[in-house]
Parts: sequence; structure tokens; C-alpha cells
Amino acid sequence: METRQRILEAATEQFARFGVRTITMEDLARQVGISKKTIYQEFEDKKDLVKAVFARILEEDRQRLAFIAEQGDGVIEHLVQTSKMMRERLTSINPLVILEVQKYFPEAWKIFESFKEDTIQSDLVKVLEKGKELGYFRKEIDSKILAKVRITQITSAFDPRSFADVEYNLVEEQMVILDHFLHGIFTEKGREAYLFQQNILT
Repeated sequence: METRQRILEAATEQFARFGVRTITMEDLARQVGISKKTIYQEFEDKKDLVKAVFARILEEDRQRLAFIAEQGDGVIEHLVQTSKMMRERLTSINPLVILEVQKYFPEAWKIFESFKEDTIQSDLVKVLEKGKELGYFRKEIDSKILAKVRITQITSAFDPRSFADVEYNLVEEQMVILDHFLHGIFTEKGREAYLFQQNILT
């Protein structure tokens, strides 16, 4: 495995566990078993490294979304698998990371903002339109508006004020919101297919 890839993997794991600001370049060098100088040969500075880590994570998510969309008719499987993907992502990352990147690493956060608009939103519109054609979703829904609504629901979790509540559970909240969203657009056919797929995977 090449040095850059090893650094990115270590940084992704360490940032997710402990937060971005806590982990130093020295920490990462020890983790990978290289000198700090070697890290700076691959990345200009910590901001560059954080940006590369975020780009790597989002590219993984983009590829997973593309793969999910190709399965079966792509609609119900997409909903179940993306729900699972979201749970995994949110449980594997320290919420502190979200706050730190927004506040101290704006260039990295811009990557997420672009991903949100260019990938997630367009992906949602396609799924909603296909679901309407197949009878899973109510035909009268406006796919573009509801895609924006869903994106807003997801990103509301990143509001720093949410973390002021010690009883706040990011994953649980997002699952409740998703369930509410879906049952608001399902037809009976869609609801039955979704529950069936959930039972298969649980």
C-alpha cells in the first residue's frame, strides 16, 4: 500500500474516533510508522490532509450510492441500504468531527456541501421519480422539492446547537425523521415493499 493511502486510512480512523483538532501530524506519523516529514511530502499541511480525508469518505459514499442504485429496481433497495449506510456513517464518526470541520476546516466542508447538492440531491430526485413510476410513491409528490426537504432534514443534524443537549442521539433522531419522511410519500405498495426489505436485512 502506498504511503499516501496509509496516511489517509490512519487519518480517517483517528479523526473519526478522536476528532480532527486533537490528532496532530506527529500522532499520525507514529501511527503509520513514518516521519512527520514524509507526511508533509504528501500533504501541504493539516488542512490539506483533512480535505483529502473528507474527499475520500465522500467518494466511498458516492460509489456505494451508485452500486445501491443498480440493485433490483433500485428504489426500495436504495431506501433500505442508504438508511443502513447513514446509520453506519453516523455511528462510526465522533460528532465533534462535524463541528470542528465546519468551524476550522471550511475548505473540507465545502466538499461536503458540493457532494450534498451534486450527488445526494440529484440521486434522490432520480429515486423519487422512479418510485413514482413504479407505484411506490404517491404520484402527486414534487420530487425536486422533497429531495431538498430530505437534504435539509439530514443536514439539520449538523447544527451545533443540537449537540448542546446531552441526551441528543444523532442516529436515533435521523432514523425517526427518515421514517416520518418515507411514510409521508409511500403508497401502500411502497410501504409493504419497504417493510419487507427491512425484515430481510434485520
